[in-house]
Formats: sequence, C-alpha cells, structure tokens
Amino acid sequence: MGRVAGTGVGPGMGEEDAAAAAAPVRVLVVDDQRLIRDGIASLLSIRPGIDVVGTAVDGREAVARALELHPDIVLMDVRMPGMDGVEAVTVLRAEVPECRVVMLTTFDDEEYVVRALRAGAYGYLLKDLPADELARAVRLAHAGVTQLDATVTRRLAASLPSPDAGADPAVALSPREVDILRLVARGRTNREIAAQLYLSEGTVKNHVSRILGRLALRDRTQAALRARDLGLL
Repeated sequence: MGRVAGTGVGPGMGEEDAAAAAAPVRVLVVDDQRLIRDGIASLLSIRPGIDVVGTAVDGREAVARALELHPDIVLMDVRMPGMDGVEAVTVLRAEVPECRVVMLTTFDDEEYVVRALRAGAYGYLLKDLPADELARAVRLAHAGVTQLDATVTRRLAASLPSPDAGADPAVALSPREVDILRLVARGRTNREIAAQLYLSEGTVKNHVSRILGRLALRDRTQAALRARDLGLL
C-alpha cells in the first residue's frame, strides 16, 4: 500500500506497543480462495492487538458470521461467487452497522472502487501490501481512518476531469477548503495536509469538519467521492 494515515500513540510508545495495550481489534477475513483466506488470517493473528475471530468464503457467509461474531473489522474480497463483496458491504451496513468493512482485493478497477466506497466500505486496499502494513490498516480502520491504496488513488485521479472543471458553484466552499478537500480525496492525513499547506493540524481538523458539515457528508470516504464528482482532482 502506498500511503496509510498515521495514528496517535502515547509518548515513547511504538504503534505495536500501543496496539498491544489496547483491547484487541476483532477481525473477520472474507475470501473465496482458501489459501489466501487462511494466509491472511494467520498473518494477522500473530500481530499484537488483533484477534482474528473467524473467516468466511463469500459475502453471504460473511453476513452470517458477522451477525454471529460482531467483528470490529471485516476484510472483504470483492469478486466472490454468490454474494460478492460490494453486495455484502451494503447488507452489513444495514445489519451490523457497528462493524467496518475494508475491501482487500487484487482488483483496482475504478468501477469496483467507487461501488465499494459508495456502499459504505471504510477503505480499498490491494493484496500485495506487506503484512505489517495490513495490520496497521486494520488498526487505522478501527480508529475510523479511511484508506485507499496509492495505486487505487492514482487510478481514480487519472479518470477524473481536469481541476479546471472546478466545483459545483452551489457548493459554498472557500478556496482553502477546496484545497483541503482535494488532499483528503488523495488520502492525505490531517498531519500531512497541515505540513503541505503550512497550517496547524488543529486548523486542518476544523476545516475538514466544516467541509463535511457543509456538504452533508458522513466521513472522509464520502468526501473523496464528492471531490471526484465535483471534478476537484
């Protein structure tokens, strides 16, 4: 994965130390290929702060297992027989709203990415990322941080209109807020946006909150999709 947002940990505390000190993140792994499914589960189960509570072979079983196990995070493949990953996200959002779904797949097609995020996925990652970054991605998703693989972000950006297209004139965002919305859509964290725009992290956080409020958006995923729709990338 090309870029993952950072987490806040205590002074002198490494990320894995902080994860081990907190309640473990309960994870359900969903993939129709047994070797991949079991491999992901095994890799995550030895990471501090992560408890793999179960696996599923398709979207339908994922819903049933999530209703039974109440995981914090569901790592979901996209293409599966029967109920695919995107359909499962839609059902899980309605049936088990407390769990967060992160797509983990080999497919970086724009159509899959947009459909998954619109359905309510908290991120879209590719399976070629290192195990430690996958574990970090799980913890970040549990903390509410939306993540897109860098390859996915570049593919989305390449399919968007030129920045000259501008925003919908009905959207009352300041030029600074438009800049921040663009960077949010590219997967930047508040800290990274602050460094790039020479602002404090608190100022960026306030801007992001105002952007979400003005556009009636739930989270940074929806903000990224709105920026795409408005041609801001």
